[in-house]
Amino acid sequence: MYSCSLERMKDKIETFSRFGATGNGGITRYSLSKEAIMARNEFIKRMTAIGAVISIDDMANVYATLPGTDENAKSIMMGSHADSVKNGGNYDGILGVISAMEVLETVEKEGIEHKHPLTAMIWTNEEGSLYAPAMMSSGVLCYDYLPEDIRVNFKKEDMLNSKSVLDNKTTFGEALEKSGFKGKIENRVTRQNACCMFETHIEQGPILEEDGKDIGVVDCVLGMFNYRISFYGQTTHAGTFPMAKRKDALFAASKAICYLHEEIDKLGIKGLVYTTGEIVCHPNVHTCVPDYVDFSIDARYVDESKLKEVEKIIKALEEKEWAGCTCKTKLQWNRDTVYWDKKLVAYVEEAARETGVSYEYIHSGAGHDAQFVAYMLPTTMIFVQTKAGLSHCEEEYAKPEHCTSAATVMLNAVLKADKEF
Repeated sequence: MYSCSLERMKDKIETFSRFGATGNGGITRYSLSKEAIMARNEFIKRMTAIGAVISIDDMANVYATLPGTDENAKSIMMGSHADSVKNGGNYDGILGVISAMEVLETVEKEGIEHKHPLTAMIWTNEEGSLYAPAMMSSGVLCYDYLPEDIRVNFKKEDMLNSKSVLDNKTTFGEALEKSGFKGKIENRVTRQNACCMFETHIEQGPILEEDGKDIGVVDCVLGMFNYRISFYGQTTHAGTFPMAKRKDALFAASKAICYLHEEIDKLGIKGLVYTTGEIVCHPNVHTCVPDYVDFSIDARYVDESKLKEVEKIIKALEEKEWAGCTCKTKLQWNRDTVYWDKKLVAYVEEAARETGVSYEYIHSGAGHDAQFVAYMLPTTMIFVQTKAGLSHCEEEYAKPEHCTSAATVMLNAVLKADKEF
């Protein structure tokens, strides 16, 4: 068994946390921004220093490869993303990049022989914070393998025309051209040049910490759906129209949200999560009774038949009375549960057990680039314990010791794959 370096991991975590630092412990590092380019250049500098071969594809995904002894062997891929949400943390995404770098550094410094090329990579625009959608470049690269209802949202020409949320003018394609990171389509990771993919990531939840486990052996990404629920009422003057005669769309929506919580909880589905995270209110003026409110509901669970039960409750909202308002529901998107490759999952568990790293099996409730890659290649993930489960915020934190343990597990799992793939 081989071990990764705690000191090297600390150094990389500290260094990459400077690129887009907010001054409050977190980062804002939008995809293809100057801050993201600084992170990419640091990745290239460090990987070049150990003799890795750098390549960049047409979606600006960056690859660093240590050649193997077998010229005909396909690459074992490792990596994640370097972009962040606004005022995000120093671990989401970038930890997977740092861990992949650490695996390559350890292989090079320890002189570990390997048959397959080993590749660390940075995925472009996983978060979709500046240019929607999330998981953009993995969606484009895996397009031919994705289910039709997913891939329709990832046509390359549409992605290039995605507009910045900051100015609603600059497109992703324009940013790509200006970044200096627009490479060649033939450099893409494909089924023809890669044999499998590993992604290390913070858990983004409290389970591992509560259970006292360093890492999670991830077995799947939960199935999920997102609905928009709209209420139509009538705008009137806030000071002159009697309460009993109002058709207040915001009041109706608030009652519906409470109803959804009560009814979904009655299902008693342990582990189910659901969220209303976005609300639109019109006219959104303090002197007007709202005539239109639209909100999202996102539900996630491993068993798709149980999600259907939740969906039934949501659809039934249209048939009920809501303070005199009309209700309409619309499915925005849904994704099936994606199970990781059983052989790779077993390698991760074996590596954790053999290196003495505490672990437990866990599901991923969040989407990741690995989720799309799994349709194209055997894929798996490793989770790292996250303090208080906080993520997508400046308080996000993972202990360097846990990060190093995860890198050590990935290293040894990769070496198992190298022998058996």
